Amino acid sequence: MKTDDPKITKLQAKVTAAQEEFDLAVAFHEIWKPTAYDQDLHSRLGVSYATQAFRVIRTALRRELILALIRLWDKDGRAIGMECIAKALGKKEVIDALALARVDQSSEVFEAIRADLSEKADKAIPLVDKYIKDDGEGNAVYKKLRSLRNERLAHRQVKTKVRATGATATDEEIEEFYQDNSKLVHILLGIFNAMAYDPEDTARVFGFYASHFWRRFQIAEVKHESKSLTV
Repeated sequence: MKTDDPKITKLQAKVTAAQEEFDLAVAFHEIWKPTAYDQDLHSRLGVSYATQAFRVIRTALRRELILALIRLWDKDGRAIGMECIAKALGKKEVIDALALARVDQSSEVFEAIRADLSEKADKAIPLVDKYIKDDGEGNAVYKKLRSLRNERLAHRQVKTKVRATGATATDEEIEEFYQDNSKLVHILLGIFNAMAYDPEDTARVFGFYASHFWRRFQIAEVKHESKSLTV
């Protein structure tokens, strides 16, 4: 397989799209976190008329996070398709082509690069299998999130498999799925695009933005209530 083989370029495009989609997930996740865990923010909003709008924003951010994460796993050939990417990583000719793209095959470095790519592939494939395989540790969570997306978020089915009690993914399960996707995108960009992408860098940026946004939100609400009391 050559480095310009359409299969390789398609895989590289899928991984680039995965990064773009996951960057959205990171933004939603980091701006959502204070709405879930910041007790000072909760206390401030507990006696405010803004609380109802705040809850709508929190729900919308969570909804968009789930949509972004599940889009990484769509099986349509036109989509990103983590399972498709993982299957390709299991093929020797794909690893060879990717190694060849970095250095000439006659070079002494070729074998070292190929070994490095194979090692990274060995880390990525189990992360995908964890959710895709029927006996995978995260398969139940993946199925719940996929059903939630298909039946409630992307579409609105009258009769659904997702129930209000006991059948939805917990915050802890969604967080684990998010973190595993973070690791996966990091590894895949290193393999296919020779890119040292760290999602944590993006998370720190949006976490910084979020802290300033919610702080200003609290200040604005204080001023609004103070003004109302003096009228």
